[in-house]
Amino acid sequence: MAEHEPPPTLPVVWRPRRARVLAYGFATVMVGGAVVLAVLLPPPFGLADKVGVVLFGCLVAFILHLLGRLRVEADTKGVTVVNAIRVHRYEWPELLGVTLPEGEPWPRIDLADGSSVGAMGIQGTEKARSRQAVAELRSLIHHYGEAPDHS
Repeated sequence: MAEHEPPPTLPVVWRPRRARVLAYGFATVMVGGAVVLAVLLPPPFGLADKVGVVLFGCLVAFILHLLGRLRVEADTKGVTVVNAIRVHRYEWPELLGVTLPEGEPWPRIDLADGSSVGAMGIQGTEKARSRQAVAELRSLIHHYGEAPDHS
């Protein structure tokens, strides 16, 4: 995306494709496998053991869900970064820029307070998609995040 192109229409949501498919695919396999295993467990194992196997499958599926929900959302008020554990909400003036150095797993969003946050919802392994997403987010930060020049 060139610098002179207008930013994308809001709202915009960027999600990793492969990570979601893998996370939810494996979560389905884990829960299904745990249920089948619980049903097929031989008689020395009681109801508590079977319930434990299913709960373990559900726990693994929940952890995989945390990886499957990754996303970066932009709307007229700002950006929401949904990472595996935390959700960050930033208003446009708080955002300075976004970078995705070669070989990094996800981009970093630079904040006005001097810190930065990883945006796991844009996966660096999805080369063309991640470059496009970073360019769009950078364009939005440039358009909405900077104070208008009144000189």
